[in-house]
Amino acid sequence: MADYHFGEVENKWQTKWNTEKTFKAQENSTKPKYYVLDMFPYPSGSGLHVGHPLGYIASDIMARYKRIKGFNVLHPMGFDSFGLPAEQYAVQTGQHPAITTEENITRYIEQLNKIGFSFDWDREIRTSDPAYYKWTQWIFIQLFNHWYNKASDKAESISKLINHFEISGNAGIQAACDEDTIEFTAADWKKYSEKEQSDTLLKYRLTYLSETMVNWCPGLGTVLANEEVKEGLSERGGYPVERKKMKQWSMRITAYADRLLNGLDTLDWPEAMKDMQRNWIGKSIGAMLSFKVVDKNITLTVFTTRVDTTFGVTYVSIAPEHEWIAALTSPEQKAAVDEYVTKAKNRSERDRMSDVKTVSGCFTGSYVINPFNNEKIPVWIADYVLAGYGTGVVMAVPSSDERDYKFANFYNLPIIAVQEGTHTDITKEDFDPKAGTMTNSGFLNGLTVKQAIPKAIEFIEEKKIGSSKINFKMRDSIFGRQRYWGEPIPVFYKNDIPYVLKESELPLVLPAIDEYKPTETGEPPLARNKEYADKGYELSTMPGWAGSSWYFMRYMDPQNETALAATDKIKYWGQVDLYMGGAEHATGHLLYSRFWNKFLFDMGITPNQEPFAKLINQGMIQGVSKFAYRVNGTNKFVSSGLKKEYETTPIHVDVSIVTNDVLDTEAFKKWRPDFASAEFILEDNTYVCGSEVEKMSKSKFNVVNPDDIVNKYGADTLRMYEMFLGPLEQSKPWNTNGIEGVYKFLNRFWRLFHDATSTFNVSGAEASAEELKVLHKTLKRVEEDIERYSFNTPVSMFMICVNELGVLKCNKRSILEPLTIALSPLAPHISEELWSLLGHTESIVHATYPIWNEKYLVESNHEYPISINGKMRAKITLPADMSTADVEQQVLANEVVQKWLEGKTPKKIIVIPNKIVNVVM
Repeated sequence: MADYHFGEVENKWQTKWNTEKTFKAQENSTKPKYYVLDMFPYPSGSGLHVGHPLGYIASDIMARYKRIKGFNVLHPMGFDSFGLPAEQYAVQTGQHPAITTEENITRYIEQLNKIGFSFDWDREIRTSDPAYYKWTQWIFIQLFNHWYNKASDKAESISKLINHFEISGNAGIQAACDEDTIEFTAADWKKYSEKEQSDTLLKYRLTYLSETMVNWCPGLGTVLANEEVKEGLSERGGYPVERKKMKQWSMRITAYADRLLNGLDTLDWPEAMKDMQRNWIGKSIGAMLSFKVVDKNITLTVFTTRVDTTFGVTYVSIAPEHEWIAALTSPEQKAAVDEYVTKAKNRSERDRMSDVKTVSGCFTGSYVINPFNNEKIPVWIADYVLAGYGTGVVMAVPSSDERDYKFANFYNLPIIAVQEGTHTDITKEDFDPKAGTMTNSGFLNGLTVKQAIPKAIEFIEEKKIGSSKINFKMRDSIFGRQRYWGEPIPVFYKNDIPYVLKESELPLVLPAIDEYKPTETGEPPLARNKEYADKGYELSTMPGWAGSSWYFMRYMDPQNETALAATDKIKYWGQVDLYMGGAEHATGHLLYSRFWNKFLFDMGITPNQEPFAKLINQGMIQGVSKFAYRVNGTNKFVSSGLKKEYETTPIHVDVSIVTNDVLDTEAFKKWRPDFASAEFILEDNTYVCGSEVEKMSKSKFNVVNPDDIVNKYGADTLRMYEMFLGPLEQSKPWNTNGIEGVYKFLNRFWRLFHDATSTFNVSGAEASAEELKVLHKTLKRVEEDIERYSFNTPVSMFMICVNELGVLKCNKRSILEPLTIALSPLAPHISEELWSLLGHTESIVHATYPIWNEKYLVESNHEYPISINGKMRAKITLPADMSTADVEQQVLANEVVQKWLEGKTPKKIIVIPNKIVNVVM
């Protein structure tokens, strides 16, 4: 029996690929290019588990497939190596984060290489490498030196804006800028001090300093992004997070809101992913409307998309963080307001946006005047109102908005219907907020919603109580983090004015510090380096998303010391043709990358408005936890099938000591000291564990190390089995019960090339029609499936193919050689070895995918099912090209059909060529 020794073969070819740089990409314009990229990993200390390679395997299949289809492929890998976990470890141990990060990367590379990925390691990048983050800092400086001109719809140099200020002040400027930007003349500008000019320009720059509400986490000593906060706690560590105002660097992503929204229509991305970004950007066309506060010199301004419903406003709600809370709060309500605000404002905006069930609020004690009917209405604080969206104030119309209705109903506030007709009852499931005609709405009565909105806007503009407005839910991105392990922001301060470094001064390298936590006075860790702090450098560092927002471009030219990448190389590689990664990055990395790419497009650095042409979100491989059932009060464990007879407690068991649900009881007793004396109640002489699908986690002992699978079955088995588990985009549980089938398939494939004495034995004889049919249907199906990114079905197709060739005892070169090429993207190691044994001296990656021929797929015969009055009574095999008349004749002559006809003549015979025949009596 021919044996396939996968360990020797895989080690041989991994070494050869690495030594010969088989996957090194060149800017070769004679071939069409294909850029395939994975979202690069953060190198955690725990290394990879079997869920991590899922997307990498799929993208590697595409990279290898495109190579043999004649493409020049760029398939790089690197590491998102700045991050909070390494810093937290440094805080706890005193070890520099760079040491931990280097150890983790070494481990990752070792694991990735074991799986046989076709990465071009010469292009590896690390975001924590000063040679890399020099250019992240450079991009920051460019953003600082640009503003967004709405007239030209792109970023332009700040020098152009300054020139306009010197000539005309800010009159006629259509810019993305702060809401509180005031008008000034050229004379005013010239009178401004340097500090005043700097502060004015910060209101226009694409990266700027401002007082901003942030998620401050005292436990971590840093500001967190919204996506890093869950239910008021930090995602990492579970520390309390509070909302507070801090001076922070921000990125004016809102300037690109329309372009980010419109660009989605050009992308081949999952619709669910595009919808997530659309909802996050949240474009609304509406109006700004003013409400005068009773007995106070305060006017509350709201943004509303339904100004037509103003007659139905019965209260105004305000965000817990709003700066006027104190001024609006009456003495009688102060205690209640203080308690509510403390609790509500520390919930993250993400939590408050997504929680539609909780109703909570507090009356301020103040009232405003409804400008449409002069009614006095109360001002409430409500945590469903966000300070960062619109103005942080909402006019509540309980009859037309479900959240307003729930709030009004809960607090017994008035509800005035302003629409009548069908589907206008908010308590009914068929409620449509834009249905019917206006009622109880004065001059708007009888109008449809579509007619009433422009009429209401005309009214507020005439009365000078408001104006039309386009608004976005997306806010500018906070860019500073009060931690050490991140890119230094290339800014220094002089007389409280921020200045950016010159390009010649880059990179600004992280200085050495004695501890990695904030100072005793609460300053960021960088303040611990006195020389650095005394130079006036910014003490915050960049967030994790900074380096990952442009890394795809650096892969095009990673060694370039004079530019982030050469223009000709950016032009050659262009967009990423296939990007593979998780859906959880929809409103973080993917949005920020698109923003930075559009800015670099405006600068003329990239010719593409969008960075990622096609995106696939791979599903998650979940863990399958295994349980032993301890009989309560004892150290006895009862097998799963018998546990109903006892009172038990399930105990998570390390999956490495369970095979096909059967527990290795001796290994179990050695696993934990308290189980050393364990006793077992068995069924059929075995201990059967229970199972449950859960997230892979160390605490559940259900993490499967890919190294263990590779060592036991080989990398090719792991690659094919992960694809075989199901469609790439779907989540599925890891279960090794089926892995033996893939392992056996690879051995059967190997044996097609070898005789019973394990001697390589491939014949040059001509292939039969049947063998050619097996080959060409496989080539056709595999090509079609890979082209549509279906990677589980080719595995099944190869299994069927090898089984059929095994039955035919086929060892023909003309069949096995093209089949080896087709298999190579999925199982590269065994394919390389067999390719070499077939006499080829060049790697199989330089082969050409075989062309399948339709003529070998045409069936010469067809087996017709013969139905009589709708019931199948016989089957007849006839030539596929037989005429309908001849088919009828053959059917009528058939003995079985004659028996059922009983000598009668059928009313008609229906022949569907190469399908069925139906005889009607």
